Amino acid sequence: MRRNACCFTGHRAVAPADRAPLQTALLREVQALYARGVTAFYAGGARGFDTLAAEAVLHARETLPVTLHLLLPCRDQCRGWPPGDRLRYAEILNCADSVRYIEETYTADCMRRRNDALVAAAGYCVCYLQHDRGGTAYTVRRARAAGLEIIHLMTADPVQTALPGEE
Repeated sequence: MRRNACCFTGHRAVAPADRAPLQTALLREVQALYARGVTAFYAGGARGFDTLAAEAVLHARETLPVTLHLLLPCRDQCRGWPPGDRLRYAEILNCADSVRYIEETYTADCMRRRNDALVAAAGYCVCYLQHDRGGTAYTVRRARAAGLEIIHLMTADPVQTALPGEE
């Protein structure tokens, strides 16, 4: 666990009404974490929350000495995305301080392994969690089990169940 590092996890689908408040909350949280000594931020590169989180770090980097590290599931992650989303993704990749790919191409477990890598890199986990299933819920459970400090943005904590084998 790295006390100077934070990972992000959140849903790909962000309600239109949540986008602007999330952008504001993300920037404030990056600034608050920096004040606590966090300088490295890790994002998974997915659409939705991951994109907003990466953009918040890049915005904060204009005035703070913080870094953005992308842990991506595979090189072809954005295949099939709409052109506008692909453009935002390319801009974020171009501005990131580092980019690491879990796999060259998509595999059945590359997303889970990316999520595990995010948790392993951090001491804090900032999340946008709306329901207790899927990759975001899995990542929050992993982060909690690993002892990361969980910071929820615009949500309650619906993830109270243990990981398989932890009951």
